[in-house]
Amino acid sequence: MLKAFVPLFAAVTAAAGCANDPPEIAGGPQLAASTEAVSGAPTSGFNPFVEHPSASAGARQIIQNPTLQDVLTPGELPEMALGRADAPVTIIKYASLTCPHCRAFHKNVFPQLKREYIDTGKIRFVIREFPIGKTSGNATIALRCAPPDKYFELYGKYLEQQSSWVSQEVRLDPIFAVAQQVGMTRAQFDQCLQNQGMINALKGVKDRGRTLGIIGTPNFFIQNKLVKSTLTMAEIRSQVDPLLGGTTATVAPAR
Repeated sequence: MLKAFVPLFAAVTAAAGCANDPPEIAGGPQLAASTEAVSGAPTSGFNPFVEHPSASAGARQIIQNPTLQDVLTPGELPEMALGRADAPVTIIKYASLTCPHCRAFHKNVFPQLKREYIDTGKIRFVIREFPIGKTSGNATIALRCAPPDKYFELYGKYLEQQSSWVSQEVRLDPIFAVAQQVGMTRAQFDQCLQNQGMINALKGVKDRGRTLGIIGTPNFFIQNKLVKSTLTMAEIRSQVDPLLGGTTATVAPAR
């Protein structure tokens, strides 16, 4: 079997969400939680994907109170979004495919959110990848290699079928078996896992998320307000409905 490039995605602490993946859905060996610094220390030479960053390498500079433009500025990869591009409110979900809290939101909250707010043009819903663990990292790379019109379908399948492919050890065959359901061939899958450009770009998405204050999954931005827990419909209504009175989200220009 082709030996896949397995990026090391450091685990981080989350409130009411996934940080270190629990044993039953862990993406590879357990990783010790890392601490995101909030000082103004320089970022040069700092690698956010090593398990235990060297203190001498510097710490990440966190944007305090990011503006809407800060939050909406895209990275190197196209934003994967549902809903009107000019919807008055934008919700961004940072997600790890092995996270049971992400699965619970997708199953219990997202269908109603989509019917009431996304399909009616009130919310633009964006997924940004924040893989935690090696298994999640490999599945995330495969997810990004799927055709754009299959992205959300495959995203849902990975969450809904976590029990079939998530384990302590990285198992590429079960990860591929899910991707195969949207038409991906084994050759495409294997080539995808060797796509260093894709891997670097996904690292950039996670790196940017940490800079914005993301500490685990699921974390959400409602406009530029960060919510570090799994949203309920009641919370969405309480925070979104007042914004629909006139506040308009400005979609950042593509880079």
